[in-house]
Amino acid sequence: MSELFGTLSDGAAVHRWTLERAGVRVRVLSYGGIVQSVEVPDRWGSPRSSDAESGGGRTTDVVLGFPGLDGYRAHPEPYLGALVGRYANRIAGARFSLDGRTYTPARNSEPHCLHGGVRGFDKHVWEVEPVEHGLRLTRVSPHDEEGFPGRLEVAATYTLDASGALRIAYEAVTDAPTVVNLTNHTYWNLSGSGQAGGHELRIAASRYTPADADLIPTGALEDVSGSRFDFRTARRVGSGYDQNFVLDKGVTETAQEVAELHDPVSGRVLTVATTEPGLQLYTADHLTAPFAPGDGIALETQHFPDSPNHPDFPSTELRPGEVFRSETVYGFSVRQAPPGGRPTRHPQQSRHRNRM
Repeated sequence: MSELFGTLSDGAAVHRWTLERAGVRVRVLSYGGIVQSVEVPDRWGSPRSSDAESGGGRTTDVVLGFPGLDGYRAHPEPYLGALVGRYANRIAGARFSLDGRTYTPARNSEPHCLHGGVRGFDKHVWEVEPVEHGLRLTRVSPHDEEGFPGRLEVAATYTLDASGALRIAYEAVTDAPTVVNLTNHTYWNLSGSGQAGGHELRIAASRYTPADADLIPTGALEDVSGSRFDFRTARRVGSGYDQNFVLDKGVTETAQEVAELHDPVSGRVLTVATTEPGLQLYTADHLTAPFAPGDGIALETQHFPDSPNHPDFPSTELRPGEVFRSETVYGFSVRQAPPGGRPTRHPQQSRHRNRM
Protein backbone atom coordinates (compact mmCIF):
# COMPACT_ATOMS: atom_id res chain seq x y z
CA MET A 1 0.00 0.00 0.00
CA SER A 2 1.34 3.44 -0.89
CA GLU A 3 0.26 7.00 -0.16
CA LEU A 4 1.55 10.49 -0.84
CA PHE A 5 3.80 11.53 2.05
CA GLY A 6 4.82 14.99 0.87
CA THR A 7 6.38 17.07 -1.87
CA LEU A 8 9.92 18.44 -2.08
CA SER A 9 10.68 22.04 -3.01
CA ASP A 10 11.47 20.97 -6.59
CA GLY A 11 8.02 19.41 -6.92
CA ALA A 12 9.16 15.79 -6.55
CA ALA A 13 6.54 13.64 -4.85
CA VAL A 14 7.52 11.46 -1.91
CA HIS A 15 5.47 8.35 -1.22
CA ARG A 16 5.15 6.16 1.84
CA TRP A 17 4.77 2.41 1.44
CA THR A 18 3.40 0.09 4.11
CA LEU A 19 4.47 -3.54 4.44
CA GLU A 20 2.69 -5.87 6.85
CA ARG A 21 3.24 -9.53 7.63
CA ALA A 22 3.24 -11.85 10.65
CA GLY A 23 2.18 -9.10 13.04
CA VAL A 24 4.89 -6.66 11.93
CA ARG A 25 4.14 -3.40 10.11
CA VAL A 26 6.93 -1.43 8.38
CA ARG A 27 6.63 1.93 6.63
CA VAL A 28 9.26 2.95 4.05
CA LEU A 29 9.66 6.29 2.26
CA SER A 30 10.74 6.75 -1.33
CA TYR A 31 12.79 9.68 0.00
CA GLY A 32 16.14 8.31 1.13
CA GLY A 33 14.81 4.75 1.40
CA ILE A 34 13.93 5.77 4.95
CA VAL A 35 12.47 3.20 7.34
CA GLN A 36 9.98 5.57 8.96
CA SER A 37 8.40 3.12 11.40
CA VAL A 38 8.50 -0.50 12.53
CA GLU A 39 5.58 -1.65 14.66
CA VAL A 40 5.99 -4.90 16.58
CA PRO A 41 4.18 -6.46 19.56
CA ASP A 42 5.55 -6.75 23.07
CA ARG A 43 5.39 -9.80 25.38
CA TRP A 44 1.73 -9.12 26.10
CA GLY A 45 0.67 -8.85 22.48
CA SER A 46 2.92 -11.20 20.53
CA PRO A 47 1.07 -13.73 18.37
CA ARG A 48 4.02 -16.06 19.06
CA SER A 49 3.92 -15.56 22.82
CA SER A 50 3.02 -18.49 25.09
CA ASP A 51 2.36 -16.13 27.98
CA ALA A 52 -1.03 -16.64 29.60
CA GLU A 53 -1.40 -12.87 29.89
CA SER A 54 -0.75 -12.24 26.19
CA GLY A 55 -3.42 -11.49 23.68
CA GLY A 56 -3.72 -7.74 24.23
CA GLY A 57 -2.48 -7.13 20.72
CA ARG A 58 -0.39 -4.14 21.81
CA THR A 59 2.14 -3.02 19.22
CA THR A 60 4.53 -0.10 19.37
CA ASP A 61 6.73 1.73 16.89
CA VAL A 62 10.30 0.79 17.86
CA VAL A 63 12.31 3.12 15.61
CA LEU A 64 12.89 6.87 15.66
CA GLY A 65 11.15 8.81 12.92
CA PHE A 66 9.23 11.94 12.01
CA PRO A 67 5.51 12.12 11.26
CA GLY A 68 6.00 14.22 8.11
CA LEU A 69 8.51 15.01 5.39
CA ASP A 70 9.35 18.40 6.88
CA GLY A 71 10.90 16.70 9.90
CA TYR A 72 13.37 14.77 7.78
CA ARG A 73 14.20 17.85 5.71
CA ALA A 74 14.73 20.02 8.78
CA HIS A 75 16.82 17.41 10.64
CA PRO A 76 18.92 15.56 8.05
CA GLU A 77 22.06 14.91 10.07
CA PRO A 78 20.84 12.06 12.29
CA TYR A 79 20.07 10.06 9.09
CA LEU A 80 16.98 8.64 10.78
CA GLY A 81 16.13 5.31 9.16
CA ALA A 82 17.96 6.24 5.96
CA LEU A 83 19.63 4.20 3.26
CA VAL A 84 23.20 5.54 3.42
CA GLY A 85 25.73 5.69 0.57
CA ARG A 86 27.62 5.88 -1.69
CA TYR A 87 30.05 5.33 1.18
CA ALA A 88 28.59 4.80 4.66
CA ASN A 89 30.63 6.10 7.60
CA ARG A 90 33.80 8.17 7.19
CA ILE A 91 36.52 8.64 4.61
CA ALA A 92 39.45 10.45 6.25
CA GLY A 93 40.28 13.86 4.86
CA ALA A 94 37.65 13.30 2.17
CA ARG A 95 40.39 11.72 0.10
CA PHE A 96 41.29 8.26 -1.24
CA SER A 97 43.31 6.74 -4.07
CA LEU A 98 42.20 4.09 -6.53
CA ASP A 99 44.37 2.69 -9.33
CA GLY A 100 46.90 5.47 -8.80
CA ARG A 101 44.36 8.29 -9.05
CA THR A 102 43.28 10.45 -6.12
CA TYR A 103 39.61 11.24 -5.55
CA THR A 104 38.18 13.89 -3.23
CA PRO A 105 34.59 13.17 -2.21
CA ALA A 106 32.56 15.98 -0.68
CA ARG A 107 33.51 17.19 2.77
CA ASN A 108 30.48 17.38 5.00
CA SER A 109 32.03 16.56 8.37
CA GLU A 110 35.14 18.71 8.24
CA PRO A 111 37.62 17.69 7.17
CA HIS A 112 36.10 14.30 6.32
CA CYS A 113 33.45 12.77 4.08
CA LEU A 114 30.60 11.23 6.07
CA HIS A 115 27.81 8.95 4.82
CA GLY A 116 28.23 9.83 1.15
CA GLY A 117 28.80 13.58 1.32
CA VAL A 118 26.61 16.67 1.31
CA ARG A 119 23.80 15.03 -0.64
CA GLY A 120 24.17 11.32 -0.20
CA PHE A 121 21.71 8.57 -1.04
CA ASP A 122 19.60 9.53 1.97
CA LYS A 123 18.59 12.84 0.33
CA HIS A 124 17.32 11.53 -3.02
CA VAL A 125 13.92 10.23 -4.10
CA TRP A 126 14.23 6.61 -5.21
CA GLU A 127 12.14 4.78 -7.78
CA VAL A 128 9.97 2.19 -6.02
CA GLU A 129 8.55 -1.00 -7.48
CA PRO A 130 6.41 -3.45 -5.47
CA VAL A 131 7.75 -7.00 -5.29
CA GLU A 132 6.42 -10.05 -3.46
CA HIS A 133 6.15 -9.14 0.24
CA GLY A 134 8.16 -5.98 -0.28
CA LEU A 135 9.62 -3.15 -2.33
CA ARG A 136 12.54 -2.69 -4.69
CA LEU A 137 14.10 0.79 -4.60
CA THR A 138 16.44 1.87 -7.39
CA ARG A 139 18.40 4.91 -8.49
CA VAL A 140 21.39 5.78 -10.65
CA SER A 141 24.21 7.71 -9.01
CA PRO A 142 25.96 9.54 -11.85
CA HIS A 143 29.73 9.65 -12.27
CA ASP A 144 31.31 12.22 -9.93
CA GLU A 145 28.22 12.53 -7.72
CA GLU A 146 29.62 13.89 -4.44
CA GLY A 147 33.06 13.30 -5.94
CA PHE A 148 32.81 9.50 -6.29
CA PRO A 149 33.93 7.94 -9.59
CA GLY A 150 31.78 5.78 -11.84
CA ARG A 151 28.13 5.66 -12.79
CA LEU A 152 26.60 3.46 -10.10
CA GLU A 153 23.29 1.64 -10.55
CA VAL A 154 21.93 0.79 -7.11
CA ALA A 155 19.01 -1.34 -5.90
CA ALA A 156 17.79 -1.94 -2.36
CA THR A 157 15.04 -4.49 -1.79
CA TYR A 158 13.03 -4.36 1.44
CA THR A 159 10.95 -7.46 2.23
CA LEU A 160 9.16 -9.02 5.19
CA ASP A 161 9.63 -12.78 5.44
CA ALA A 162 7.15 -15.30 6.84
CA SER A 163 8.33 -14.62 10.41
CA GLY A 164 7.98 -10.84 10.03
CA ALA A 165 11.74 -10.23 9.76
CA LEU A 166 12.77 -7.18 7.73
CA ARG A 167 15.30 -8.10 5.06
CA ILE A 168 17.27 -5.42 3.18
CA ALA A 169 19.24 -6.67 0.18
CA TYR A 170 21.57 -4.27 -1.67
CA GLU A 171 22.99 -4.59 -5.19
CA ALA A 172 25.14 -2.24 -7.26
CA VAL A 173 27.07 -2.22 -10.54
CA THR A 174 29.46 0.39 -11.89
CA ASP A 175 30.95 1.42 -15.23
CA ALA A 176 34.27 2.50 -13.67
CA PRO A 177 36.32 1.49 -10.62
CA THR A 178 34.80 2.98 -7.47
CA VAL A 179 34.19 2.33 -3.77
CA VAL A 180 30.84 1.29 -2.27
CA ASN A 181 29.68 0.85 1.32
CA LEU A 182 25.91 0.80 1.94
CA THR A 183 23.97 0.56 5.18
CA ASN A 184 20.69 1.39 6.89
CA HIS A 185 20.76 4.00 9.66
CA THR A 186 17.68 3.12 11.69
CA TYR A 187 17.69 4.02 15.39
CA TRP A 188 16.05 1.34 17.53
CA ASN A 189 14.21 1.82 20.82
CA LEU A 190 12.46 -1.44 21.63
CA SER A 191 10.41 0.09 24.43
CA GLY A 192 8.98 2.67 22.02
CA SER A 193 9.83 5.68 24.20
CA GLY A 194 12.32 7.02 26.72
CA GLN A 195 15.99 6.11 26.84
CA ALA A 196 17.40 3.06 25.07
CA GLY A 197 20.58 2.73 27.13
CA GLY A 198 18.90 0.18 29.40
CA HIS A 199 18.60 -2.30 26.54
CA GLU A 200 20.85 -5.36 26.67
CA LEU A 201 23.18 -5.94 23.72
CA ARG A 202 25.25 -8.83 22.46
CA ILE A 203 27.69 -8.50 19.54
CA ALA A 204 29.66 -11.43 18.11
CA ALA A 205 32.89 -9.44 17.80
CA SER A 206 36.20 -10.21 19.49
CA ARG A 207 37.91 -7.13 18.01
CA TYR A 208 37.15 -3.52 17.18
CA THR A 209 38.80 -0.75 15.15
CA PRO A 210 40.20 1.88 17.56
CA ALA A 211 39.76 5.42 16.25
CA ASP A 212 41.06 8.92 16.85
CA ALA A 213 39.08 11.90 18.12
CA ASP A 214 37.45 12.32 14.68
CA LEU A 215 36.35 8.64 14.70
CA ILE A 216 38.86 7.74 11.97
CA PRO A 217 40.32 4.24 12.45
CA THR A 218 43.99 4.05 13.33
CA GLY A 219 44.32 0.90 11.23
CA ALA A 220 44.81 -1.42 14.19
CA LEU A 221 42.42 -4.21 15.23
CA GLU A 222 42.18 -4.33 19.03
CA ASP A 223 40.97 -7.19 21.23
CA VAL A 224 37.78 -6.30 23.12
CA SER A 225 38.80 -8.36 26.18
CA GLY A 226 38.78 -6.29 29.34
CA SER A 227 37.49 -3.20 27.54
CA ARG A 228 34.17 -1.35 27.42
CA PHE A 229 33.78 -2.72 23.89
CA ASP A 230 33.30 -6.32 25.01
CA PHE A 231 29.69 -7.22 24.18
CA ARG A 232 30.36 -10.89 23.50
CA THR A 233 28.09 -11.62 26.45
CA ALA A 234 24.87 -9.63 26.56
CA ARG A 235 24.96 -6.63 28.89
CA ARG A 236 23.39 -3.21 29.33
CA VAL A 237 24.37 -0.88 26.49
CA GLY A 238 24.73 2.39 28.39
CA SER A 239 26.00 5.39 26.43
CA GLY A 240 29.07 6.90 24.80
CA TYR A 241 29.48 4.56 21.82
CA ASP A 242 30.13 5.40 18.17
CA GLN A 243 32.33 2.46 17.35
CA ASN A 244 32.92 -0.08 14.58
CA PHE A 245 33.15 -3.70 15.67
CA VAL A 246 35.05 -6.34 13.69
CA LEU A 247 32.57 -9.20 13.40
CA ASP A 248 34.05 -12.63 14.08
CA LYS A 249 32.41 -14.14 11.01
CA GLY A 250 33.99 -11.71 8.51
CA VAL A 251 32.46 -11.25 5.05
CA THR A 252 29.98 -14.05 4.26
CA GLU A 253 27.90 -15.06 1.25
CA THR A 254 24.73 -15.35 3.34
CA ALA A 255 23.53 -13.30 6.29
CA GLN A 256 24.62 -14.70 9.65
CA GLU A 257 23.39 -13.52 13.05
CA VAL A 258 25.86 -11.11 14.65
CA ALA A 259 23.94 -9.12 17.27
CA GLU A 260 20.96 -9.20 19.59
CA LEU A 261 19.28 -6.26 21.31
CA HIS A 262 16.80 -6.93 24.13
CA ASP A 263 14.48 -4.64 26.08
CA PRO A 264 13.83 -6.28 29.48
CA VAL A 265 10.68 -4.20 30.10
CA SER A 266 8.70 -4.98 26.96
CA GLY A 267 10.43 -8.29 26.28
CA ARG A 268 11.10 -7.29 22.67
CA VAL A 269 14.17 -8.78 21.01
CA LEU A 270 15.86 -7.52 17.84
CA THR A 271 18.35 -9.81 16.10
CA VAL A 272 20.69 -8.59 13.38
CA ALA A 273 22.08 -10.92 10.71
CA THR A 274 24.32 -9.70 7.90
CA THR A 275 26.84 -10.54 5.21
CA GLU A 276 28.96 -7.53 6.22
CA PRO A 277 32.23 -7.72 8.22
CA GLY A 278 31.54 -4.75 10.52
CA LEU A 279 28.89 -3.31 12.80
CA GLN A 280 28.82 0.31 13.96
CA LEU A 281 27.25 0.78 17.38
CA TYR A 282 26.02 4.35 17.89
CA THR A 283 24.18 5.22 21.10
CA ALA A 284 22.86 8.51 19.68
CA ASP A 285 24.56 10.67 22.28
CA HIS A 286 24.38 13.70 19.99
CA LEU A 287 20.71 13.65 19.07
CA THR A 288 18.99 17.02 19.37
CA ALA A 289 15.38 18.20 19.73
CA PRO A 290 12.76 16.92 19.13
CA PHE A 291 14.72 13.87 20.31
CA ALA A 292 17.09 13.56 23.25
CA PRO A 293 20.55 11.98 23.50
CA GLY A 294 20.22 8.24 24.04
CA ASP A 295 16.70 7.94 22.64
CA GLY A 296 17.79 5.24 20.19
CA ILE A 297 20.54 2.81 19.28
CA ALA A 298 21.88 2.45 15.73
CA LEU A 299 23.34 -0.90 14.66
CA GLU A 300 24.81 -0.17 11.23
CA THR A 301 26.04 -3.20 9.30
CA GLN A 302 28.91 -2.12 7.08
CA HIS A 303 32.46 -2.46 5.85
CA PHE A 304 34.87 -0.62 8.10
CA PRO A 305 35.13 3.18 8.20
CA ASP A 306 37.84 4.65 5.95
CA SER A 307 38.50 1.30 4.27
CA PRO A 308 39.69 2.92 1.00
CA ASN A 309 42.67 4.27 2.96
CA HIS A 310 43.47 1.00 4.78
CA PRO A 311 44.57 -1.78 2.39
CA ASP A 312 44.48 -4.33 5.22
CA PHE A 313 40.76 -3.78 5.82
CA PRO A 314 38.19 -5.78 3.80
CA SER A 315 38.01 -4.10 0.41
CA THR A 316 35.18 -1.78 -0.61
CA GLU A 317 36.32 -1.52 -4.22
CA LEU A 318 33.84 -2.30 -6.99
CA ARG A 319 34.88 -2.70 -10.62
CA PRO A 320 33.06 -2.97 -13.95
CA GLY A 321 31.72 -6.47 -14.48
CA GLU A 322 31.37 -7.10 -10.74
CA VAL A 323 28.16 -6.98 -8.69
CA PHE A 324 28.14 -5.53 -5.21
CA ARG A 325 25.83 -7.56 -2.95
CA SER A 326 25.05 -7.14 0.72
CA GLU A 327 22.18 -8.28 2.91
CA THR A 328 21.03 -7.49 6.43
CA VAL A 329 18.08 -9.09 8.25
CA TYR A 330 16.34 -7.60 11.29
CA GLY A 331 14.39 -10.24 13.19
CA PHE A 332 11.76 -9.56 15.87
CA SER A 333 10.59 -11.73 18.75
CA VAL A 334 9.67 -11.46 22.44
CA ARG A 335 11.20 -12.92 25.55
CA GLN A 336 9.21 -13.63 28.69
CA ALA A 337 10.24 -12.05 31.98
CA PRO A 338 11.86 -14.38 34.53
CA PRO A 339 9.65 -15.46 37.46
CA GLY A 340 9.12 -12.46 39.70
CA GLY A 341 10.64 -10.14 37.12
CA ARG A 342 7.51 -9.08 35.24
CA PRO A 343 6.50 -5.41 35.32
CA THR A 344 3.17 -5.02 37.12
CA ARG A 345 1.59 -3.18 34.20
CA HIS A 346 2.16 -2.53 30.52
CA PRO A 347 4.66 0.26 29.82
CA GLN A 348 2.96 3.45 28.69
CA GLN A 349 2.58 3.48 24.92
CA SER A 350 4.34 6.50 23.47
CA ARG A 351 6.00 7.11 20.15
CA HIS A 352 9.00 9.33 19.62
CA ARG A 353 7.51 10.75 16.44
CA ASN A 354 4.65 12.31 18.43
CA ARG A 355 7.06 14.72 20.05
CA MET A 356 6.87 17.01 17.05
